[in-house]
Amino acid sequence: MVDFKGQVILITGAGRGLGFAYARCIGQLGAMVLIHDSGANAEGDGVDLQIAERAAERLRLEGLNVHAIPGELASREGCHKLCTDALKVAGQLDALIHNAGWVAYQNIELIEESAFDHMMAIAAKAPLWLAQAAWPAMKAAGYGRIIMTTSCRALYPQYVQKGLTSYAAAKMAVIGLTNVLASEGKSDGIVVNAISPVAQTRMWGIEGEPAELHPSEVAPGVAYLASSACTEGGWILRAANGQFHATKMIEATNVDYPRNLRAVRALTAQEVAENWPWIAITNVEPRK
Repeated sequence: MVDFKGQVILITGAGRGLGFAYARCIGQLGAMVLIHDSGANAEGDGVDLQIAERAAERLRLEGLNVHAIPGELASREGCHKLCTDALKVAGQLDALIHNAGWVAYQNIELIEESAFDHMMAIAAKAPLWLAQAAWPAMKAAGYGRIIMTTSCRALYPQYVQKGLTSYAAAKMAVIGLTNVLASEGKSDGIVVNAISPVAQTRMWGIEGEPAELHPSEVAPGVAYLASSACTEGGWILRAANGQFHATKMIEATNVDYPRNLRAVRALTAQEVAENWPWIAITNVEPRK
């Protein structure tokens, strides 16, 4: 049974949209939920701390144990302070869900370094610094759950959108973080996974409850990843429309990496060119 009684869960970007749905779902399962939200606009700019306060109050009126916790995520120091403050409030931190983020479009000719760095700071660096800050307490407890957020807009070529280079780069970085931290945390009971959610929120230009692709239909998957029922790390949980699919990059059997990839052998560029149909398509037998 998925149960969070006696547990404390910190969720970033939880004042609205997906994060709010996560907070409600996990709160209903018995957790003390710490809501963080800077109140940034859809472009990732600005601050409005009342967003988190209002969300927490709304959920408290539903009988849930929810508290707003302020802080900034754009620096290592800010992320560490947020986790330190969470531990001061609750005395423990059983799970960390990094949901905060936004979608920003800039075609390749127009990408500015400041915009790229801002995206990386929140979507790729923040989950690393938050995990680093939460790690000692989780390690000491012998238990912890960390969930990062990636996107199928980065993972699958057929779903990419023009102008999302910075966004996709950050979301792909999350996969590397998830893989390594899942390995590092295994011996200490810290389970690290990623969620790839789809829901109609203000990032889609949707205000209020959408007609389909509800955030609440993603929340059960995140709740599972944040719970003691989830014991395996390194997964990407794709979640949309009340449906879930866990995936990860898995090596083919009998591969002796990197000496024998059990793949097409080619010793010249011309041989690579001639064999490309067999190199690029895995369901075709190599030529003899």
